[in-house]
Amino acid sequence: MYLVDSNVFIEAKNRYYAFDIAPGFWSWLEYAHSNSIACSIESVRDELVEGGDELAEWAKSHPEFFRPLDDATARQFPPLTMWAQSRPYSAAALQEFLTDTADFYLIAYALAHGHTLVTHEQPSPDSKKRVKIPDACIAMGVTYASPFAMLRASQATLDLRSAA
Repeated sequence: MYLVDSNVFIEAKNRYYAFDIAPGFWSWLEYAHSNSIACSIESVRDELVEGGDELAEWAKSHPEFFRPLDDATARQFPPLTMWAQSRPYSAAALQEFLTDTADFYLIAYALAHGHTLVTHEQPSPDSKKRVKIPDACIAMGVTYASPFAMLRASQATLDLRSAA
């Protein structure tokens, strides 16, 4: 199953899959969830709802897409924390990763459940100012992918509706 990062939703809404341009993307997300292809976590929903926009409304109206953290996820917190603390990240980067973002929870959830984490982020192994999702995924043995790779691998099609 694919586990979707908040930046996938935000970029889609702001750019190439805006609700008024590509409603098929949002319909596909609903299909993907109901067919156990994609999901996300409640921490991501919380980030999306903070936006107070059309995406926030979509997140609120699809609560089942966003899963709660569970005991299996919590068991991944210590090894993920130890990895992050073993790297030369700044104190601010560690503070943000360990307490202020959904990224930590996404990686732990993907690790616990064997999901592929979907993000727009790119690896940056020399970063000291921010813990990047792909770097943590690589270190923890979690597969990650771009949203386009997810769409292709799941054979998604986003058909254009007739303007007539």
